[in-house]
Amino acid sequence: MKFNVFSFPALILLPLLVCCGEITPSSYTIIPPPPPEEWVSLLGEPHWRLEWLDKSGNRRTADILPGKSAEIEILVTWANPVAAYPYWPDHNLPSGIFKPAGAMFPFDADGSRLCLSWKAGADTVFYWELAQASRQNTAKLPSNFDWPRFRELFNDESINEAVRNDPWLVNWRSVAEKTISSSFDKRRLVPEASVPVSIPAGSGYWYGTSPFSEPLYFDEDETPSFPVRPGLNVWISNEGILRVSGKTWTLSKVDL
Repeated sequence: MKFNVFSFPALILLPLLVCCGEITPSSYTIIPPPPPEEWVSLLGEPHWRLEWLDKSGNRRTADILPGKSAEIEILVTWANPVAAYPYWPDHNLPSGIFKPAGAMFPFDADGSRLCLSWKAGADTVFYWELAQASRQNTAKLPSNFDWPRFRELFNDESINEAVRNDPWLVNWRSVAEKTISSSFDKRRLVPEASVPVSIPAGSGYWYGTSPFSEPLYFDEDETPSFPVRPGLNVWISNEGILRVSGKTWTLSKVDL
């Protein structure tokens, strides 16, 4: 079903900027959520790469060391995405491979803290994809997108069940481009096609880069088959780090 979700004007954020007579905080504390236990057990605690819009509206980045927090100044006059990408420099797993956690100001603000969650990570990526796609159509800006209504879709049983369980199955760039060129259609929220590729990578459990993905499990007497999507695919296990692009793959050991 198509509907207009570019009806949330940035100006309605202004009443949210005053609480008990005090102006909203000039800076916010960012604390990444706990990463999946399987990631930590196999790779160790992650570093984090933050992305957000600063007070001047410029895209900024900063790094957080494992177990630490950060304080950032953000643009508070419209919806502002804050993403936190986990990465492991010691394992050659840079920012952008594993899916981010995130928060959307003002909806995830709690006093002077922005509450990052894994669910909101998809919101932030979709925001930036909309921003990129809207460069040729400034009538549809992600700051004017109805983010609360968008989030409610993931409680809608008419949405693909697999996507409701794992929003990273969606090709958000494709959805953003089609949203800007026509309108938002929730029927586009479907898993991106994948191709099974047989790889003798080893048995046992293999974990993907989405915090929501179910692990793959292979018996010792079978050749593992991995669902490969366009671009770089990564899985981790006790056997190592598997990187797959098309039918090309590499397996590297993990040393903690």
